[in-house]
Amino acid sequence: MHSIESERLIIRPYYVSDYPHWLAQYEQRLPSQHKYDEGKLDMSACTKEWFQEFVKKNQASANEDRLYIFGVFHQEAYTHIGAIDFSTLLRDDFQWARIGYQIHNHFWGQGYGKEAVKLALQLGFEQLNYHRIEAHINLDNDASIHLAKSVGMEYECTRKKFIYEDGAWTDNLIYVRNAEKPM
Repeated sequence: MHSIESERLIIRPYYVSDYPHWLAQYEQRLPSQHKYDEGKLDMSACTKEWFQEFVKKNQASANEDRLYIFGVFHQEAYTHIGAIDFSTLLRDDFQWARIGYQIHNHFWGQGYGKEAVKLALQLGFEQLNYHRIEAHINLDNDASIHLAKSVGMEYECTRKKFIYEDGAWTDNLIYVRNAEKPM
């Protein structure tokens, strides 16, 4: 099992027993703060049975080395802070992945995002054995750009018409970090 800890946080796969902690923080979210913040969500479909299936699918995806979804939890209070995911893009001679990150908006401004992503990059390099990890960021997502830069990811390029979202192909900024760069 892949997990990593800092003084405040633990990042690890979800367990079925995480359901009440996971749900509680989704229910406490604030209204959307900007375009890329989902804000409050309708969680009525997210039953305990739904969460059990979510955990099972996550385990299967990780076993296939396709997708790793990790919960970000506070060490002491066991509060669910957010989530980190890695999508394996290519193994072989590349060892290449994409990272995604999300912190519940009622925890913003406390350094959790930077701490979680920095910790997750360490997990990605040291435990998942990626050599290259990319963040794919919308051109106007200033918060995500700032976070990527703050953990030492470097702007590499802009990929034109890269991702299909909201009915159109959109450009993405590519921020990258390689395993050789010291954490």
